Amino acid sequence: MSKTRHTPHPPTGRRLLDAGASIDAHRHDGHQLVYAGRGVVEVITEAGAWVAPASRALWIPAGTVHAHRAHGPTELRLVGLAPTERTALDEPGAGWERPAVVAVTGLLRELILAYSGEADLPGGERERLRGVLVDRLRRAPGQPVHVPAARDPRLAAVCRLVRDDPADPRGLRELGRAVGAGERTLARLFRGEFGMGFRQWRTQVRLHRAVVLLAEGVPVTSVAVRCGWSSPSAFIEVFRKAFGHTPGRAFTV
Repeated sequence: MSKTRHTPHPPTGRRLLDAGASIDAHRHDGHQLVYAGRGVVEVITEAGAWVAPASRALWIPAGTVHAHRAHGPTELRLVGLAPTERTALDEPGAGWERPAVVAVTGLLRELILAYSGEADLPGGERERLRGVLVDRLRRAPGQPVHVPAARDPRLAAVCRLVRDDPADPRGLRELGRAVGAGERTLARLFRGEFGMGFRQWRTQVRLHRAVVLLAEGVPVTSVAVRCGWSSPSAFIEVFRKAFGHTPGRAFTV
């Protein structure tokens, strides 16, 4: 992401993207909340990729270089917080200094839709709406579906194999042999760079791919097979634990 656009004030509003469309790498001086009212939006940064269906939103802190990708016809709702609009999210230790996926309840969804869709609101009313939105966002639990980017070339090689085929059943030892790295070394790298073990990371990759495939209209049974689960019921259970609902409700709040 060496070539990036710079926008001092992150935009607020509604934007329609065709399936597969993307927004090139850019950065803002203020924070931005990105929500897909329809479809699935993926945010890619140098640290990795985040994906969110309609029950999730993506938080992008000020200064983060990022690109967007739409999976399925996507309606983007953008909420920008200008650099001068300091909120409780900017307080030291608040935990909003990194990109994150947050859960979107019915109320938070309506606040996002209202704020991004009614630019002509009187100033005082708009400020109050933004204040309530920020308050609800502070209470929104984090829901990470994050595929981090590897720095070590040995780890990156293994990650590429799994991302290319999430259904690959090989364990870390076999994958290590394929790239010329030892199992213990790779296990240490997974913990050191990603803060999680190989199996947990692979589940994140599979969930990430599953959300994308669901957005493209692939049936649940096919998604389960293509992403490496032993059965549709096993996939549904893992998906439910990760998102709080079944795959069939991935695009509703």
